[in-house]
Amino acid sequence: MIAKLPLESPLWRDFEGVEVEEMRVLLRELAAAADGEGGDAWRETWTDLSGGLMDDGVVADGAYAALPHLVEAAAALPPGRTVDFWVDLGFIVTADYRPPVPAGLEAGFAAALRLAERAAVRSLLTAGASGPVCAQLALSCVALAGHPMGEVLWQLQDLRDGGLLLSCPACGSDTEMPDFFAAPAHPPHEAPLLPGPSRTRQAGHPWGEAAGVLREDALGEGWEAFLRVARAVAVGGVSPGTPGQAVLCLVAGIVAVRGVPQPTAGELARRLMSLTGHFRCWDCERTWPIADGLTETPDGPADGTPRMPRTVFSDSVPGSPGSVDALAVVARPGRPPLVAGGGDTGVVCLWDVTDGRLVHDPLPGHPDAVRSMAALPLPDGRVLVASGGDSGTIAVWDPLTGRPVREPVGDWPGGVTAMCAVAVPDGRTLLVTGTPRGVVRMWEPEGGECVGHLNPYGSPVRSLTAVPISADHALIAASDTAGRVHVWDPAAEDPWDRGAAVGPSQRALADADHRAAAVAAVPLAGRTVLATVDQLGTVMLWDPVTGAPVGDGLPRATGTAGPPLVTATTPRGGPTVLVVGARHGHRLRVWEPETGAVRHIALDVSPTCLAAWGADLIVGHDRGVLVLPLGGR
Repeated sequence: MIAKLPLESPLWRDFEGVEVEEMRVLLRELAAAADGEGGDAWRETWTDLSGGLMDDGVVADGAYAALPHLVEAAAALPPGRTVDFWVDLGFIVTADYRPPVPAGLEAGFAAALRLAERAAVRSLLTAGASGPVCAQLALSCVALAGHPMGEVLWQLQDLRDGGLLLSCPACGSDTEMPDFFAAPAHPPHEAPLLPGPSRTRQAGHPWGEAAGVLREDALGEGWEAFLRVARAVAVGGVSPGTPGQAVLCLVAGIVAVRGVPQPTAGELARRLMSLTGHFRCWDCERTWPIADGLTETPDGPADGTPRMPRTVFSDSVPGSPGSVDALAVVARPGRPPLVAGGGDTGVVCLWDVTDGRLVHDPLPGHPDAVRSMAALPLPDGRVLVASGGDSGTIAVWDPLTGRPVREPVGDWPGGVTAMCAVAVPDGRTLLVTGTPRGVVRMWEPEGGECVGHLNPYGSPVRSLTAVPISADHALIAASDTAGRVHVWDPAAEDPWDRGAAVGPSQRALADADHRAAAVAAVPLAGRTVLATVDQLGTVMLWDPVTGAPVGDGLPRATGTAGPPLVTATTPRGGPTVLVVGARHGHRLRVWEPETGAVRHIALDVSPTCLAAWGADLIVGHDRGVLVLPLGGR
């Protein structure tokens, strides 16, 4: 039996993407199907429910609670009736954005994956699916075994498409192979090496029967060595350390012997075997296995390409600040800036950006987690730091002394999840805060008085930024939970008065199907533009005066989906760069909007927030803070 969260537990209310009553219906339908009753009524219910578990490549945290129930029920059905279920599960476990498994659900979810792997392999060997479906099911089985080549499932959603997009493991440039999927009669290259004995899982894995059906003559003369590699991978149980080329031999071999009809499946299998070759990156001119270009892993390039040098901030380890979910950079004239950060522990830390040392003891000011921060440059030259907490508290600090400027204010449900500083025409600097309940307030930072409201429609706010349109006048831009972009003029006395505010072109947003999840101000060619980023990693730039799009933007790329992180900076003597990534992803893109150049940074931590100063990129992550240089290519 798998450890599962009882359906009666009140904890289900904390998980997104799951309707418990719909779960009950589906489980009853699966049980009836297992008893030979009810036919395939469960399929429609599963289609509806799975749309909540994963949307646009983003997995809901409720999936980790729901899937142990569903996997156990589906595994009881005859293997020929659950092919689509296991393929859908493969897409879920390889989605671009998968949040960490919630505490307390790890063991049950891990057990569900082991059972799912066994049941899916059984379906793979007995169902007699069409060639394309057989390929998807084989890749789903690979994903359930824990091998990163399962991610190829997303690249090969439509095997009728003749093109292939590969990402260079070294420089991140995309290489398109438009006519790649030919069907070679003979191998276009040598077979990969056989995996060594160290690439073997412990006994008890479900791949032994697959090894028995992989005949060396399944693809005809010349392909025998490829089938021998496929069989060796199956004997080893698709160990996570098995080279990707060898795993693709297994996928192609299974399609050859189990896909139907056989002649068509064999042709597809030979096309898939072509993925075990190599490609040459047009940009850095290095040669890589195609398997390495189809997928990415948190460990970075397979050839051991070193990561960028970095500075790890002191006390950025579990047990001190823990996860850092908000950052702010504090300028100090004539001296290196300070970095302020806060997170789950509710304390605020201040570090010297040059060496990562703490300049004060951690500052306690919130009874719960810190979720937002902002630097507040005042007219007299001082700079304060504001922090917003989960319970709605707002604290303001003097970073030079490490002391609070005043007592924390506020106690609003939903917390303060976004904040920024804004200069208004009368010379003041105000603090602007936003909440998931749609309350956007302007504060006098030192006295703590609320001096105005924005967001008259009350849209729930996800992200805020100030966008200067002149030396003494800035607008406030925000993204809401529905993907809309709002722009307000804080100088207008009435929140319903648009003042100088002009939002992004609605037609351009609709044409691009762009739903913003984060906003940022980007200094560009003597002016500041507004950047919006969606859940897929697409970036668009906008003129804050006219609302027109600026340039072509940055399209999504492999592994960019998820709650976006974004920051912008202009290194001395260099062009403006915009850094974008996904929360808990492992790759950042560094984009120069003026030249279109894009480079990539591989991370071995899970980023939670970004900030930048000059040529330094500051990354808050699940264990603390680090700094990476942006100056070099």
